[in-house]
Amino acid sequence: MQESMAILQKPNAMGKRKDVLFVEKLNMRYTSEMEKAMQGSHGVGYEEYKLKHDVRMEVEQRREREYVKSQRMIADIERKIF
Repeated sequence: MQESMAILQKPNAMGKRKDVLFVEKLNMRYTSEMEKAMQGSHGVGYEEYKLKHDVRMEVEQRREREYVKSQRMIADIERKIF
């Protein structure tokens, strides 16, 4: 069974967001090149990533921050060009 994470975000009675996290077990296949890339980018291997939830969350949060940063850079460049 492959692990999947789903975060449900819905407002509670007070209008504040309530996050609920569901986690299942990971079953991953990866190559040596993927392992090297994971080590180089995040400092952890796939085995540790697979076994430790806190490591996965840290890696995924870093990926999200990098994605948002890249989207802002693209938008900034597009504003300057057009």
